Amino acid sequence: MDPLVLGLIVAIATITVLFSGVSVALGLLIVSGGFLVVFDGMRSLELMPEILFGKLNNFALLSIPMFIIMGSSIASTRAGADLYEALERWLTRVPGGLVISNLGACALFSAMSGSSPATCAAIGKMGIPEMRKRGYPDAVAAGSIAAGGTLGILIPPSVTMIVYGIATETSIGRLFLAGVIPGLMLVTLFMIWSLYSTWRSGDMNLLNGRSYSWAERFEILPRVLPFMAIILGVLYAMYGGIATPSETAAVGALLCLVIAMVIYRLWSPRALWVVLRDSTRESVMILFIIAAAGVFSYMLSTLFITQSIAGWIGTLEVNRWVLMAAINVFLLVAGFFLPPVAVILMAAPILMPIITTAGFDPIWFAVVLTINMEIGLISPPVGLNLYVINGIAPDIKLKTILYGSLPYVGCMVLAIILLCFFPGLATWLPDAVMGATQ
Repeated sequence: MDPLVLGLIVAIATITVLFSGVSVALGLLIVSGGFLVVFDGMRSLELMPEILFGKLNNFALLSIPMFIIMGSSIASTRAGADLYEALERWLTRVPGGLVISNLGACALFSAMSGSSPATCAAIGKMGIPEMRKRGYPDAVAAGSIAAGGTLGILIPPSVTMIVYGIATETSIGRLFLAGVIPGLMLVTLFMIWSLYSTWRSGDMNLLNGRSYSWAERFEILPRVLPFMAIILGVLYAMYGGIATPSETAAVGALLCLVIAMVIYRLWSPRALWVVLRDSTRESVMILFIIAAAGVFSYMLSTLFITQSIAGWIGTLEVNRWVLMAAINVFLLVAGFFLPPVAVILMAAPILMPIITTAGFDPIWFAVVLTINMEIGLISPPVGLNLYVINGIAPDIKLKTILYGSLPYVGCMVLAIILLCFFPGLATWLPDAVMGATQ
């Protein structure tokens, strides 16, 4: 059978299995095992355990559960609320300081937790009621938090970037740095739209916050600065050549747990157990998907599907930007239905040969891919962040949350366009810090 036709059949089978409700990891194993048996015989199944566990034999994978514990320990405390309050008190004299505080808190909490749903929940519990109390439109209040939460998979340390780095054998340190400037750019675009949307509502009083004394501003800093110091310390250790990403993640996780226990009195064994239980559950889920995706990639390569698709793309006489536009559409559609980790692991074996052949930088492409995944987090039918916000503020209709999120989708699309025109937004900082790649 022609490998391209076989690839189409594999794609249809994968979509069918995943839409049946089976977990992503198990679905990938079912499809991989089925096609290997049909085309390579029963003996091909003997290799599956070796591939499955061999994919997990990677020291860099240790950083995933460590960063997850780091984020979970922060999310289980009032760190998000304190961060929001600190920014509100210090930005109160800035026009629109409240909505800027929300988005700034989302950006900073994302850097501490690396989780989009955790960011939405932590900042939204304080930010949405406060914004609504002061008269901000529901769409702005809900949409800004939903969009701000997506920054968790772009701003370092990002689990999504770690997974991409492992799947494509790309430097995780470079990927982290590549997300910094685009992340700040997205925050700026979000802030500009939020201020414009608030101004358009006609109530200029919304852009003026209440006043705080200097004592009130300094009072909250001791509860926030230790976490910020940990983030800066982790990044310094990583890029200062002191330790690897996995080692810095382990130290960061331990320090975050200690600070949560000391500052927020997280002494209860039950509370600590919840942190470790939830972190273990999420880590196992991600690692299982990584292992299953390794088997899936082996199946695609063994049946010569990956090589054939890359070769076919190479014969197409189309502009490389037309090709990139098609890839972006594919990623958008996939992100509407699947979590970012699953999309990256399933698409990387096919897309990497294509983008490198077309002359695109894998580091730059990681940022573009991640922003596409961010769009999926606030777009139906899955749109995880939309449901998190709806759980926080159930009296705001899901339709209103979606309506408020759509302009931020436009901001993300604009960010992708800017990255296409100015790829240095993603590649300059990694080259400046770690040296240009050959």
